[in-house]
Amino acid sequence: MMPGQTELPAGPKPVKRRRRPGRLLKGMCFVLACGLLVAVVVYSHLFTLQRVMVHGNNYLQAEEIEQIGHVYRGQPLFQLQTDEVTEHLLQDLRIESAVVRRELPDTLDISIVERKPIATIATNYGYADLDRQGMVIASYKSLRQVPLPLISGLKLRDKFVGDEASDQQVMALIQFLQLLDDNALNQLSEVNAARSDAITLYTNSSVQIRLGTLERLEEKAKLTQDFLNALPNSKHDIAYVDFRYRAPYIHLNEVYKPEKKAN
Repeated sequence: MMPGQTELPAGPKPVKRRRRPGRLLKGMCFVLACGLLVAVVVYSHLFTLQRVMVHGNNYLQAEEIEQIGHVYRGQPLFQLQTDEVTEHLLQDLRIESAVVRRELPDTLDISIVERKPIATIATNYGYADLDRQGMVIASYKSLRQVPLPLISGLKLRDKFVGDEASDQQVMALIQFLQLLDDNALNQLSEVNAARSDAITLYTNSSVQIRLGTLERLEEKAKLTQDFLNALPNSKHDIAYVDFRYRAPYIHLNEVYKPEKKAN
Protein backbone atom coordinates (compact mmCIF):
# COMPACT_ATOMS: atom_id res chain seq x y z
CA MET A 1 0.00 0.00 0.00
CA MET A 2 1.30 3.46 -0.88
CA PRO A 3 1.84 6.05 1.85
CA GLY A 4 -1.22 8.22 2.39
CA GLN A 5 -3.67 5.64 0.97
CA THR A 6 -6.44 4.29 3.16
CA GLU A 7 -7.36 0.65 2.93
CA LEU A 8 -10.96 0.24 1.94
CA PRO A 9 -13.01 -2.23 3.88
CA ALA A 10 -13.57 -5.50 2.05
CA GLY A 11 -17.07 -5.84 0.57
CA PRO A 12 -19.38 -8.70 1.31
CA LYS A 13 -18.45 -11.93 -0.37
CA PRO A 14 -20.83 -13.01 -3.19
CA VAL A 15 -23.23 -15.62 -2.05
CA LYS A 16 -23.49 -18.72 -4.26
CA ARG A 17 -27.09 -19.35 -5.07
CA ARG A 18 -28.15 -22.92 -5.05
CA ARG A 19 -30.63 -24.05 -7.62
CA ARG A 20 -33.90 -24.86 -6.06
CA PRO A 21 -35.10 -28.42 -6.66
CA GLY A 22 -38.54 -27.09 -7.59
CA ARG A 23 -37.19 -24.99 -10.44
CA LEU A 24 -35.20 -27.95 -11.81
CA LEU A 25 -38.28 -30.14 -11.57
CA LYS A 26 -40.33 -27.56 -13.47
CA GLY A 27 -37.73 -27.52 -16.24
CA MET A 28 -37.77 -31.29 -16.52
CA CYS A 29 -41.57 -31.29 -16.61
CA PHE A 30 -41.53 -28.67 -19.38
CA VAL A 31 -39.12 -30.73 -21.50
CA LEU A 32 -41.20 -33.86 -20.87
CA ALA A 33 -44.41 -32.03 -21.84
CA CYS A 34 -42.78 -30.79 -25.06
CA GLY A 35 -41.68 -34.34 -25.87
CA LEU A 36 -45.17 -35.68 -25.25
CA LEU A 37 -46.64 -32.94 -27.42
CA VAL A 38 -44.27 -33.78 -30.25
CA ALA A 39 -45.12 -37.47 -29.90
CA VAL A 40 -48.83 -36.69 -30.01
CA VAL A 41 -48.36 -34.57 -33.12
CA VAL A 42 -46.20 -37.16 -34.87
CA TYR A 43 -48.27 -40.23 -34.06
CA SER A 44 -51.75 -38.72 -33.85
CA HIS A 45 -54.33 -40.08 -36.31
CA LEU A 46 -55.13 -36.46 -37.09
CA PHE A 47 -51.73 -36.09 -38.78
CA THR A 48 -51.62 -39.28 -40.85
CA LEU A 49 -51.29 -39.13 -44.61
CA GLN A 50 -54.73 -39.37 -46.20
CA ARG A 51 -54.44 -37.41 -49.45
CA VAL A 52 -51.70 -37.07 -52.09
CA MET A 53 -52.04 -34.16 -54.52
CA VAL A 54 -49.98 -34.55 -57.72
CA HIS A 55 -49.37 -31.69 -60.17
CA GLY A 56 -47.53 -31.46 -63.48
CA ASN A 57 -48.02 -35.05 -64.62
CA ASN A 58 -49.22 -35.59 -68.18
CA TYR A 59 -47.95 -39.09 -68.91
CA LEU A 60 -47.34 -40.63 -65.49
CA GLN A 61 -50.38 -41.61 -63.46
CA ALA A 62 -50.71 -40.23 -59.92
CA GLU A 63 -50.63 -43.78 -58.55
CA GLU A 64 -47.32 -44.42 -60.35
CA ILE A 65 -45.82 -41.28 -58.84
CA GLU A 66 -46.83 -42.41 -55.35
CA GLN A 67 -45.16 -45.77 -55.94
CA ILE A 68 -42.00 -44.19 -57.34
CA GLY A 69 -41.79 -41.84 -54.34
CA HIS A 70 -42.41 -44.68 -51.82
CA VAL A 71 -45.42 -42.77 -50.49
CA TYR A 72 -47.96 -44.80 -48.51
CA ARG A 73 -51.26 -43.48 -47.24
CA GLY A 74 -51.85 -43.97 -43.52
CA GLN A 75 -48.27 -43.34 -42.45
CA PRO A 76 -47.62 -40.52 -39.95
CA LEU A 77 -47.25 -37.31 -41.93
CA PHE A 78 -44.32 -36.00 -39.89
CA GLN A 79 -42.40 -39.27 -40.22
CA LEU A 80 -42.52 -38.89 -43.99
CA GLN A 81 -39.26 -37.26 -45.10
CA THR A 82 -39.95 -34.97 -48.06
CA ASP A 83 -36.29 -34.94 -49.15
CA GLU A 84 -36.28 -38.74 -49.36
CA VAL A 85 -39.49 -38.74 -51.42
CA THR A 86 -37.90 -36.17 -53.76
CA GLU A 87 -34.76 -38.30 -54.09
CA HIS A 88 -36.82 -41.38 -55.00
CA LEU A 89 -38.74 -39.40 -57.63
CA LEU A 90 -35.60 -38.01 -59.26
CA GLN A 91 -34.17 -41.51 -59.64
CA ASP A 92 -36.86 -42.12 -62.27
CA LEU A 93 -35.63 -40.93 -65.69
CA ARG A 94 -39.12 -39.81 -66.63
CA ILE A 95 -39.06 -37.10 -63.95
CA GLU A 96 -36.86 -34.06 -64.51
CA SER A 97 -37.57 -32.20 -61.24
CA ALA A 98 -39.81 -32.56 -58.19
CA VAL A 99 -40.96 -30.47 -55.23
CA VAL A 100 -42.60 -32.25 -52.25
CA ARG A 101 -44.39 -30.40 -49.43
CA ARG A 102 -46.50 -31.41 -46.43
CA GLU A 103 -49.86 -29.70 -46.01
CA LEU A 104 -51.45 -30.05 -42.60
CA PRO A 105 -53.24 -31.96 -41.36
CA ASP A 106 -53.19 -34.93 -43.76
CA THR A 107 -51.95 -34.02 -47.25
CA LEU A 108 -48.75 -34.41 -49.25
CA ASP A 109 -48.36 -32.11 -52.26
CA ILE A 110 -46.10 -33.35 -55.09
CA SER A 111 -45.28 -31.11 -58.05
CA ILE A 112 -43.20 -32.62 -60.85
CA VAL A 113 -41.79 -31.69 -64.24
CA GLU A 114 -41.72 -34.67 -66.58
CA ARG A 115 -39.18 -35.38 -69.27
CA LYS A 116 -41.25 -35.13 -72.41
CA PRO A 117 -41.66 -38.36 -74.34
CA ILE A 118 -42.09 -37.76 -78.04
CA ALA A 119 -42.94 -41.19 -79.47
CA THR A 120 -43.47 -44.86 -78.64
CA ILE A 121 -41.66 -47.60 -80.54
CA ALA A 122 -41.73 -51.40 -80.48
CA THR A 123 -38.74 -53.19 -78.96
CA ASN A 124 -37.66 -56.81 -78.78
CA TYR A 125 -39.13 -56.96 -75.25
CA GLY A 126 -42.29 -54.80 -75.67
CA TYR A 127 -42.49 -51.05 -76.13
CA ALA A 128 -40.45 -48.01 -75.16
CA ASP A 129 -41.03 -44.27 -74.93
CA LEU A 130 -38.37 -42.02 -76.45
CA ASP A 131 -37.74 -38.42 -75.43
CA ARG A 132 -36.65 -35.57 -77.70
CA GLN A 133 -33.01 -36.72 -77.57
CA GLY A 134 -33.88 -40.29 -78.49
CA MET A 135 -33.35 -41.61 -74.95
CA VAL A 136 -35.47 -44.50 -73.68
CA ILE A 137 -37.24 -43.05 -70.66
CA ALA A 138 -39.84 -45.78 -70.09
CA SER A 139 -40.40 -49.38 -71.14
CA TYR A 140 -43.33 -51.76 -70.80
CA LYS A 141 -44.55 -55.08 -72.16
CA SER A 142 -47.92 -54.07 -73.60
CA LEU A 143 -48.95 -50.96 -75.50
CA ARG A 144 -50.55 -48.27 -73.32
CA GLN A 145 -53.17 -45.68 -74.13
CA VAL A 146 -51.05 -42.53 -74.08
CA PRO A 147 -51.21 -39.46 -76.35
CA LEU A 148 -47.99 -40.33 -78.19
CA PRO A 149 -47.52 -41.33 -81.83
CA LEU A 150 -46.45 -44.94 -82.32
CA ILE A 151 -43.52 -45.44 -84.70
CA SER A 152 -44.46 -48.55 -86.69
CA GLY A 153 -42.41 -50.47 -89.25
CA LEU A 154 -39.24 -50.15 -87.16
CA LYS A 155 -38.11 -51.91 -83.99
CA LEU A 156 -35.63 -50.81 -81.35
CA ARG A 157 -33.40 -53.70 -80.32
CA ASP A 158 -31.43 -54.23 -77.11
CA LYS A 159 -32.13 -50.74 -75.77
CA PHE A 160 -33.26 -50.26 -72.19
CA VAL A 161 -34.19 -47.37 -69.93
CA GLY A 162 -31.38 -44.81 -70.02
CA ASP A 163 -30.04 -45.98 -73.40
CA GLU A 164 -30.18 -43.78 -76.50
CA ALA A 165 -31.47 -44.92 -79.88
CA SER A 166 -28.66 -45.36 -82.41
CA ASP A 167 -30.69 -46.26 -85.51
CA GLN A 168 -30.32 -43.42 -88.02
CA GLN A 169 -33.88 -43.69 -89.32
CA VAL A 170 -35.33 -43.64 -85.81
CA MET A 171 -33.28 -40.56 -84.95
CA ALA A 172 -34.38 -38.85 -88.19
CA LEU A 173 -38.02 -39.43 -87.19
CA ILE A 174 -37.32 -38.09 -83.70
CA GLN A 175 -35.71 -35.02 -85.27
CA PHE A 176 -38.85 -34.48 -87.36
CA LEU A 177 -41.27 -35.01 -84.46
CA GLN A 178 -39.44 -32.63 -82.14
CA LEU A 179 -40.15 -29.82 -84.61
CA LEU A 180 -43.88 -30.24 -83.84
CA ASP A 181 -45.51 -28.70 -80.77
CA ASP A 182 -47.42 -30.70 -78.14
CA ASN A 183 -50.80 -29.93 -79.69
CA ALA A 184 -49.71 -31.35 -83.04
CA LEU A 185 -48.08 -34.42 -81.48
CA ASN A 186 -51.25 -35.20 -79.54
CA GLN A 187 -53.17 -35.38 -82.82
CA LEU A 188 -50.88 -38.05 -84.28
CA SER A 189 -51.56 -41.71 -83.59
CA GLU A 190 -48.96 -43.39 -85.80
CA VAL A 191 -45.81 -42.79 -87.84
CA ASN A 192 -45.45 -45.59 -90.37
CA ALA A 193 -41.83 -45.94 -91.43
CA ALA A 194 -41.86 -49.41 -92.97
CA ARG A 195 -40.44 -47.79 -96.13
CA SER A 196 -37.94 -44.97 -95.75
CA ASP A 197 -39.21 -43.40 -99.01
CA ALA A 198 -42.91 -43.62 -98.08
CA ILE A 199 -43.18 -42.35 -94.50
CA THR A 200 -46.81 -41.74 -93.61
CA LEU A 201 -48.35 -40.12 -90.54
CA TYR A 202 -51.85 -40.99 -89.31
CA THR A 203 -53.97 -38.65 -87.23
CA ASN A 204 -56.38 -39.72 -84.50
CA SER A 205 -59.16 -39.32 -87.06
CA SER A 206 -57.33 -41.60 -89.55
CA VAL A 207 -56.29 -38.82 -91.94
CA GLN A 208 -53.03 -39.64 -93.73
CA ILE A 209 -50.13 -37.21 -94.02
CA ARG A 210 -47.82 -38.50 -96.73
CA LEU A 211 -44.25 -37.29 -96.25
CA GLY A 212 -42.34 -39.62 -98.55
CA THR A 213 -38.72 -39.23 -97.44
CA LEU A 214 -37.51 -36.94 -94.66
CA GLU A 215 -35.77 -34.63 -97.10
CA ARG A 216 -36.78 -30.96 -96.71
CA LEU A 217 -37.30 -31.85 -93.05
CA GLU A 218 -38.06 -28.40 -91.66
CA GLU A 219 -40.36 -27.52 -94.56
CA LYS A 220 -42.40 -30.69 -94.16
CA ALA A 221 -42.56 -30.22 -90.39
CA LYS A 222 -43.91 -26.68 -90.88
CA LEU A 223 -46.54 -27.94 -93.36
CA THR A 224 -47.50 -30.75 -90.97
CA GLN A 225 -47.76 -28.34 -88.03
CA ASP A 226 -50.00 -25.91 -89.94
CA PHE A 227 -52.18 -28.73 -91.29
CA LEU A 228 -52.71 -30.30 -87.86
CA ASN A 229 -53.55 -26.94 -86.31
CA ALA A 230 -56.22 -26.34 -88.97
CA LEU A 231 -57.58 -29.90 -89.13
CA PRO A 232 -59.99 -29.73 -86.14
CA ASN A 233 -61.80 -26.79 -87.76
CA SER A 234 -61.87 -28.23 -91.27
CA LYS A 235 -65.30 -28.49 -92.85
CA HIS A 236 -64.11 -31.05 -95.40
CA ASP A 237 -63.80 -34.82 -95.13
CA ILE A 238 -60.10 -35.21 -95.85
CA ALA A 239 -58.68 -38.58 -96.87
CA TYR A 240 -55.02 -37.58 -97.05
CA VAL A 241 -52.65 -34.70 -97.61
CA ASP A 242 -49.54 -35.18 -99.71
CA PHE A 243 -46.39 -33.26 -98.76
CA ARG A 244 -44.03 -35.24 -100.99
CA TYR A 245 -44.00 -32.49 -103.58
CA ARG A 246 -43.29 -28.79 -103.45
CA ALA A 247 -46.98 -28.04 -103.96
CA PRO A 248 -48.99 -29.77 -101.18
CA TYR A 249 -52.00 -31.73 -102.34
CA ILE A 250 -55.16 -32.43 -100.32
CA HIS A 251 -57.41 -35.31 -101.35
CA LEU A 252 -60.98 -35.38 -100.07
CA ASN A 253 -63.03 -38.50 -99.42
CA GLU A 254 -65.50 -39.07 -102.19
CA VAL A 255 -69.13 -38.86 -101.15
CA TYR A 256 -71.17 -41.68 -102.57
CA LYS A 257 -74.11 -40.47 -104.64
CA PRO A 258 -76.55 -43.12 -105.87
CA GLU A 259 -77.17 -43.02 -109.59
CA LYS A 260 -80.59 -41.90 -110.70
CA LYS A 261 -82.60 -44.64 -112.32
CA ALA A 262 -83.74 -43.98 -115.87
CA ASN A 263 -87.46 -43.66 -116.30
